[in-house]
Amino acid sequence: MPSWSTHATSNPPPFSCPPDEPAESIAYVALAGDGGGRRDGIAVLDTDQTSATFGQIVSRVEFPHEKNGLRHIGWNACGPRARADASHDRVERRYLIVPGLESSHIHVVDTKPDPRVPRLVKVIDGAEVAHRTGYSAPHSVRCGPDGVYVSALGSADGEGPGGILTLHPETFDVEAAWERDRGPQRLASDLHWHDRHGVMITSEWGTPNMVRRGVSSELLVAGSYGRSLHVWDAHARSHAQTIDLGAEQQMVLRLRPAHNPARAYGFAGAALSLGDLSASVFLWYLGCDANGRRGEWQARKVITIRARPADPSRLPPMLRDVALVPPLITDVNLSPCDRWLFVSCWGTGELRRYDVADPFSPVLTGMVRLGGIVRRTPHQGSPATPRNGGPQMTTVSADGRRLYVTNALYAPWDDQFYPDGIAGWVAKVDADPVGGLRVDPRFLVGFEPGFRAHQVALRDGSGATS
Repeated sequence: MPSWSTHATSNPPPFSCPPDEPAESIAYVALAGDGGGRRDGIAVLDTDQTSATFGQIVSRVEFPHEKNGLRHIGWNACGPRARADASHDRVERRYLIVPGLESSHIHVVDTKPDPRVPRLVKVIDGAEVAHRTGYSAPHSVRCGPDGVYVSALGSADGEGPGGILTLHPETFDVEAAWERDRGPQRLASDLHWHDRHGVMITSEWGTPNMVRRGVSSELLVAGSYGRSLHVWDAHARSHAQTIDLGAEQQMVLRLRPAHNPARAYGFAGAALSLGDLSASVFLWYLGCDANGRRGEWQARKVITIRARPADPSRLPPMLRDVALVPPLITDVNLSPCDRWLFVSCWGTGELRRYDVADPFSPVLTGMVRLGGIVRRTPHQGSPATPRNGGPQMTTVSADGRRLYVTNALYAPWDDQFYPDGIAGWVAKVDADPVGGLRVDPRFLVGFEPGFRAHQVALRDGSGATS
């Protein structure tokens, strides 16, 4: 196994997912409408298994606009497991930050005093975002060491470069673009960091003008979508290193660093290989030199999932000539103990579970199927109804035992891969302690036509959020 550094003075403790974490009682779902009076917002789901309304929508927050293109929601402050120092405790974790890729609006939802009836308390206009930062198309929200960080796909005119903007953690005023010396990164997608090592990691997808019309065959063949990870000096806010994953890799969407701050590694999903339409998971890690001193950050492909042959008549037009179903990894996620990696294959309709106790050698331990471009695997609670879409975004419970899975990616892309339309749903998948997965037949939340669920945020039974 390659050498890699954790921390100069300490080693990571053993992998152990705490079994006694309070179970989540509420899930907040970003719900995107496709227009026609269907306004975007947040759906509140009851996830308390002892409740009479378990698996049902208990309330909605309606936003003032349609077709925002809601993306990756996040909390205003980091939870206890993610904190690197106690100074973060001064900010209460109660607000959901909800970005809109299409409108560039950023919405702030207060989950108190009644978590089952949250309230929209602020809308930051896209014009203000552009004026203060130069960016548009906010995409992913991450709570950070000193504020709220939001990745943005591009500049105000829809071209590049994309980057990161910050919000004040209490007022949620737009502050500025985060970068001081941005270096060569032009495309943007996700962001995360290793606080203890003083670095931020970012990934690449495309500019707003590249993604808003769906997948472009011309751009794809040219290898123009994102293929790199970027390492930043988090203190200087300057670009430090580019890690090229290979010319054939396209669309490096989601980043999941180890939760334990002593572990200097993480996982990134590359949605598509130009060579054979496979999908890949890469491990990034901090290398050591020959003397055991801190070296450069590196990346290695650790999982490959192959495309599958299919009858062209059952494929959408863009895939008929190749007669293959690509896996299309759209999300990867880590259990809080860093032991289990969950991989969403939106194209083939698979959710996979890997043992990553050795992060360089993942071992597949479980898999469930839901939807899929060709399979249309039914949910166990309604076995006679084919499902479209597939496992897309995942949210893992605090104890690592449950996952909440949504099925819609992004409307222009949904329509290309699932041209018959996406019927939005959220499913619950149980993860047993030894590595298996099982779809919960009691939990399938469907939404009325025209609404698509994108991502879930959880609130546990103690009132904490995860």
